[in-house]
Amino acid sequence: MRMRQYSGNRVGLAVVGGVLLAAGVYGHLRGLNYLPGLSPRGKILPERTAQLAADHSWVLWLGALGMLMLSLVCLRWLLLCLGWGRRGARTGTGTALLCIGLKEIEGINRAAVRVVGESDRLRVALTCPATADVGSVVGKLEGDLVGRIRREVSNDELGAVVRIHVRR
Repeated sequence: MRMRQYSGNRVGLAVVGGVLLAAGVYGHLRGLNYLPGLSPRGKILPERTAQLAADHSWVLWLGALGMLMLSLVCLRWLLLCLGWGRRGARTGTGTALLCIGLKEIEGINRAAVRVVGESDRLRVALTCPATADVGSVVGKLEGDLVGRIRREVSNDELGAVVRIHVRR
C-alpha cells in the first residue's frame, strides 16, 4: 500500500500568503514613499472609483468588512488544514493494523484511525482511487479487521464508523 501526504492545501496557503505579504509590503512602502520613481500622489484607483469612495464613506467601510470576512475565512481554512477542529486522537497502532490488514489490496492512498471521545467510537477513514477494488476493501473490513482494531485500541464495545472515500 502506498501512503502519500496530500500537500495541495499547504501549497495553496503558501501561494496566497506570499501574494498577500507582497501586496502588504508594497502598500506599506508606497505609503511611506520609499519606492523610487513613484509619486506618493499617484493614482491607484480609477478616477470614478476614487470619487465614489470620497463621496460615500460607507464604500470604504464595506470594503474593509469584505476584507475582514475574507481574512476570517482564510484563517478558518488554515486552522482546518493544520488539523485543528478535528475530533479524536490518531492512533498509530490502529492505523498500522488497518494497513497490515489491507496490504493485499492495491490502490489505497490514505488510511487513518481515530478514537473519538472517551472511548465513544472509532473512526476509520480510507481513500482510494476509482480503479481500486472497493468490494474487497469492504469485505476485509466486514471481516474481523475492524474488530481486531477495536480490541487493540480500546475494547470490543467501541462503536465504529468507517468512511471510504473513492476519488474520481
